[in-house]
Amino acid sequence: MINRRKFVKAAGLAAVSSTYVLDALAKSDSKKVNAKPIVISTWDFGQAANAAAWDVLKTGGRALDAVEKGVSVPEADPSNQSVGLGGFPDRDGRVTLDACIMDEHGNAGSVAALEHIVHPISVARMVMEKTPHVMLVGEGALQFALKNGFKKENLLTPESEKAWKEWLKTSKYEPVMNIENRKAAPKKLPGGKDNHDTIGMIALDANGNLSGACTTSGMAFKMHGRVGDSPIIGAGMFVDNEIGGAAATGVGEEVIKIVGSFLVVELMRQGRTPQQACQEAVERIAKRDPKKAKEVQIGFIALNKRGEYGAYCLQAGFTYAVKSNDEDIVLKGKNLF
Repeated sequence: MINRRKFVKAAGLAAVSSTYVLDALAKSDSKKVNAKPIVISTWDFGQAANAAAWDVLKTGGRALDAVEKGVSVPEADPSNQSVGLGGFPDRDGRVTLDACIMDEHGNAGSVAALEHIVHPISVARMVMEKTPHVMLVGEGALQFALKNGFKKENLLTPESEKAWKEWLKTSKYEPVMNIENRKAAPKKLPGGKDNHDTIGMIALDANGNLSGACTTSGMAFKMHGRVGDSPIIGAGMFVDNEIGGAAATGVGEEVIKIVGSFLVVELMRQGRTPQQACQEAVERIAKRDPKKAKEVQIGFIALNKRGEYGAYCLQAGFTYAVKSNDEDIVLKGKNLF
């Protein structure tokens, strides 16, 4: 008969052994890099954003500065019609922008329904650093931006205005996402453009600190005043410097309903890899409304404190970009449907 001391010792060894095995299995589906720093962002246009972020990270710069600089690239690109300058307008022809940013200390700043400012991410950072608030919206956000030296500009480019006027012929509001596996050809917005929607970015710097940013012009031809998940801390983006960070893209209403990015980070806290956490969040959305989940696109990216990353989406078609000392790549996100 085994005595109590030997039993406890054996049980303890078994538990430790099981923990190592489970940990190894859990890590097996995550992408790994050899060293910090690393930056990950949504969509193929995230590669150019990552390059700008990398200019900060490679010299030992702060992750917060990297994500602000990185997402500023698509914000200023008029050919990107889902972020910043040249973004598709709302149904009234007004370009309204949403953005949020979060640092390694848990500080956060956000703007929503902001007009006339090319870089809402920089306004969001100023909200974080210069006010006692987290979010400013609409006219108040614009007033704050102008008082702090931002220039008022027309964000509606001729190409986006033309697409809006084409849309007005039917005025049919139907969110169109980048989805590859429709039975018919993927639907396009006027002008033949996919509504890719949103850039979310998470960076881990050489000091092991995390920060994140998210910025968008929102759904094309949305109702005026509509705000999605992108500027909402915990929905469109969330960072916990002890665990990791996550960002979302797609139909923001569905992300808000599960507080998606916060959920992904909390799942990583519970031991999931970034890949597993993203997948579980997507599956939760699909379980909540299976019919709707097959008609829209939602994707998550995640990066943990060890530099492991992952992504998952509802439909085929979502891509994400990664930049580190080892790689500079665009990957297809694994999908549920």
